[in-house]
Amino acid sequence: MASKLIVLLCCFAAVAVAVDKYTDQFDNLDIQEILDNKRLLRSYANCLLEKGKCTPEGKEMKEHIQDAIETACEKCTETQQEKTKVIFDHVVTHERGIWNEMTAKYDPKGTWRKKYEEKAKERGIVIPQD
Repeated sequence: MASKLIVLLCCFAAVAVAVDKYTDQFDNLDIQEILDNKRLLRSYANCLLEKGKCTPEGKEMKEHIQDAIETACEKCTETQQEKTKVIFDHVVTHERGIWNEMTAKYDPKGTWRKKYEEKAKERGIVIPQD
């Protein structure tokens, strides 16, 4: 009887872990199109910075960005994790103004920047220290 209970609890735990992910509703969003279009990129940045209107995708990102930063995107789908790396690398490398604004809002003490610095270096990305 006890072993059946343990198996049942493990099943519930596995379901709870699987459910504790961000929605994959926007996983097919073409991030390269956004990154290649400065106006569109600025629009998404303004949403995240609470300086402009948000698309449904932007609202979803804004709702989870702080948690994703603090947990190394542990609730992200695999697709979201890969796209996050692409976005991060692009903004750090090509959009210093957006990078500075985002870090001022979401990482003002530089705590998370330090945490991700080594992973970025492995991909050839140097995180600005200013």
